[in-house]
Amino acid sequence: MPEAALDGLIEALRRLPGVGLKSAQRLAFHLLQHDRDGARRLAQALDNAVTRMRHCERCHTFTEGEVCSTCRDPRRDTRLLCVVETPADQAALERSASYRGLYFVLMGRISPLDGVGAGQIGAAELLERAADGVVQEVILATSFTAEGEVTAHALAQALRARGLKVTRLARGVPAGSELEYVDLSTIAHALVDRR
Repeated sequence: MPEAALDGLIEALRRLPGVGLKSAQRLAFHLLQHDRDGARRLAQALDNAVTRMRHCERCHTFTEGEVCSTCRDPRRDTRLLCVVETPADQAALERSASYRGLYFVLMGRISPLDGVGAGQIGAAELLERAADGVVQEVILATSFTAEGEVTAHALAQALRARGLKVTRLARGVPAGSELEYVDLSTIAHALVDRR
């Protein structure tokens, strides 16, 4: 006999990336059987985040205020603007502690097969932000997938047409890897981009 509340929880959990029916059921049963307090905290945290989080007016990442803490940080190099696909990509770059400029988060990437063009990922807002007279270099840090490459190419053309210096993250053989196990595309790009 199906229970509406349980079915609703399972369906809600299935909306998470990588969570299928079996995983959603396992999560739902765990929360209800072993961690009801955790379930309440999760529900409250989700409600709080959905209610309070918004997009930064300058870079489009998630923030509670109008402008995020990164954009407000006076120690950041305002001449550098790194373009990433998602807030998760921004967080990964921040964890590296190797970049001290500002960001622009696209919240997606161009995907012609899915009907996603430059207009749906904030390209116009990026061009406006990059042409503020302060930015001197735009670093394209989109992923190295087909969609990420299309996105980087389209944005690079538009940014260069406005006289901006555009660079792309380097790519190549990962540190600690054995060459025989690296895919051919990565080896080819490493040879082309060698220094």
